[in-house]
Amino acid sequence: MSGLLARYERLVANGELRADPAQRKAAERLHMLEKDLEAETSGGLLSQLFARKPQAPRGVYLWGDVGRGKSMLMDLFVDTLSIREKRRVHFHEFMLEVDRLLREERRSEAGDPVARVASRLAADLRCLAFDEMVVTNTADAAIMARLFTALIVDHGVSMVTTSNRPPRDLYKDGLNRSLFVPFIDLIEQRLDVLTLDGPVDYRMERLGGLACWHSPLGDGATAQVREAFFRLTDFKPEDAEHVPSAELDLGGGRALHVPKSLKGVAVFSFKRLCGENRGASDYLAVARAYHTVIVVGIPQMGPDMRNEAIRFTKLVDALYEHKVKLFATAATEPGNLYQKGDGAFEFDRTVSRLCEMQSARYMALGHGLQA
Repeated sequence: MSGLLARYERLVANGELRADPAQRKAAERLHMLEKDLEAETSGGLLSQLFARKPQAPRGVYLWGDVGRGKSMLMDLFVDTLSIREKRRVHFHEFMLEVDRLLREERRSEAGDPVARVASRLAADLRCLAFDEMVVTNTADAAIMARLFTALIVDHGVSMVTTSNRPPRDLYKDGLNRSLFVPFIDLIEQRLDVLTLDGPVDYRMERLGGLACWHSPLGDGATAQVREAFFRLTDFKPEDAEHVPSAELDLGGGRALHVPKSLKGVAVFSFKRLCGENRGASDYLAVARAYHTVIVVGIPQMGPDMRNEAIRFTKLVDALYEHKVKLFATAATEPGNLYQKGDGAFEFDRTVSRLCEMQSARYMALGHGLQA
């Protein structure tokens, strides 16, 4: 046996991966897709020239909590897929590219620009692999059904994607969600939906006991949260300058710039999140979009920072309710953050939550509202 499944079994046999039934099942399904795609391209040049456009083999939608091995399996699939016409891209980067292409097509010709963009993207492409599909942008949600119907149905592109959410929870409670529902239907019709629901969070294991709260502020604290970011995202530290950013849709035409955004992990400064005029709905958008948030530069607050303290409380409440992991650099420990000023007594609840969010029990919880 060769390909993905053989590579996966070798990793388990060598002790590099732990035997995991859910991962094995997903590896078997991806191996089947790998063989189907490779069989399409094995008929030789003449058969490819004169054959009708093939129907895309059924893709795979792989979802589950953080750290269950989704990205690892995606990497194995792309690495071992022996066809040239493949592409692996982070979903956010792909939609930024789509937005750029749409602007070009709207300037150049009449007709349907979405169809022309799909045609451009599908050129010399048989398999499109996304890591961490999450939909937070209203404009993206509005075009996704048309774009991916064209890619999969009209151009025969197979899609593989990972996500922290099942298809029906994508863009949940989003503005004009009815425009997005046909995309969910397309996923359920054209992709096999698999769940990675094993009990072990391998990504959190890789943190190796790294603490969540780091004070006082300084190079040491910064180095710790930087290390957490690279362990959680598998991004190479030597390529730190190229970590992607994002624009998080807040509704009503507003967006929040996310300086570093990758694989469900976001990095913000305290000044950006709590120094600007923001409400609870903004923090809920952050909590829904990211399973882990890193906040740097949290100051010790006094009476003159009452508004910042209130916003910080709202931020912590949103993260806590959605079981978001929080890593932070701060001037002091949670209990000393805001001791004097309006609302200092009520801030005790925030301190309690910050302490609980550092516990192993909290860190083991899956992202999202808990029943």
